[in-house]
Amino acid sequence: MPVVRSSEAVVHEIHGGRFLSYASPRSGSKELCAWRVEIPAGHQAPVHTVDREEIFLLLSGELLVTLGGRTEPVASGDTVIVTPGVTFGIENPAQETALAWVTTSVGLRAELADGSTLTPPWAN
Repeated sequence: MPVVRSSEAVVHEIHGGRFLSYASPRSGSKELCAWRVEIPAGHQAPVHTVDREEIFLLLSGELLVTLGGRTEPVASGDTVIVTPGVTFGIENPAQETALAWVTTSVGLRAELADGSTLTPPWAN
């Protein structure tokens, strides 16, 4: 049984967020990827779309999440289902870092508002 220890998480820092990858092809997962993301206080992540469904569970903190132009507050314990092709944005208006657990299928690609694409290493 593969076990990924917290000390073995691969850390990536991009667009002001910190991504700690636990499950990906690199760690032995064939179909799913899972990571923890740290969103600093006052941070607004770039608006983007993804080409695969993402499940985003807020572990701690509070966020404003925008999906398809509609913004809603999200609190610790809430889950956001990000549908492929829908515009997605995250803002942390709070005074503390927010932590979330994200799961998707292997091969995720994101397109940023400027048309550039990102193939995140924590999801591939």
